Amino acid sequence: MIQQNLLEIKQHIAQIAEKSGRNAAEVKLVAVSKTYPYTAIKSAMETGQLDFGENRPQEMLEKYEILQAENAELYTQVQWHLIGQLQRNKVKYIAPFVQLIHSVDSEKLLQEIDRQANIHKRTIDCLLQINISEEEQKSGMEEAEAEVILQHISNFPNIRIKGLMGMAAFTDDMQIVRAQFRRLRLAKERFSCFENTQIEMKELSMGMSGDYEIAISEGATLIRIGTAIFGGRH
Repeated sequence: MIQQNLLEIKQHIAQIAEKSGRNAAEVKLVAVSKTYPYTAIKSAMETGQLDFGENRPQEMLEKYEILQAENAELYTQVQWHLIGQLQRNKVKYIAPFVQLIHSVDSEKLLQEIDRQANIHKRTIDCLLQINISEEEQKSGMEEAEAEVILQHISNFPNIRIKGLMGMAAFTDDMQIVRAQFRRLRLAKERFSCFENTQIEMKELSMGMSGDYEIAISEGATLIRIGTAIFGGRH
């Protein structure tokens, strides 16, 4: 089931991208494997899926360690994405291996990621999460705060900013969703003036199972899909 779902979704992504005048290769699917067992990741990998998103650092670490112990050469290919809200005291669990942290929502969090990256002698790629829905319960910073961070990125020498992440409002009004995704795209375009060796405004992480079609049409490069691939939550 997982493999069939993945193939159908990837085909659908390609169709939406083509319809939107985009190259399907510009859109990467992050399979959201949170709460699913590591065996689900193994099944998804059989279709060539390598990018997986987790919400909880300790759950990500547990799956990483199990897969590494089973076949380090094979499972080193997995690209781990931290997509959920990240507490500063949990950064240490994922700092050695995480590929991309989507959910950087404050300068204090970025400071801790930079500190942990230095400990592990690596550069960690991050996205700045913007609260495009302006809902208090949603994480994310204001665009003005993101701009300040970009202006002072040299304060974080072990960080590379790869783009922005956002979550649309939970609503049936797709025009609202589209406007919020468009706002994120425009912010990315505006912030491109900061590009240097530490900033590459390349990625737009937006769109989930219910709204990824709109996200792709508005420029998403990373879409986060879980239940449509793996089924109901465990």
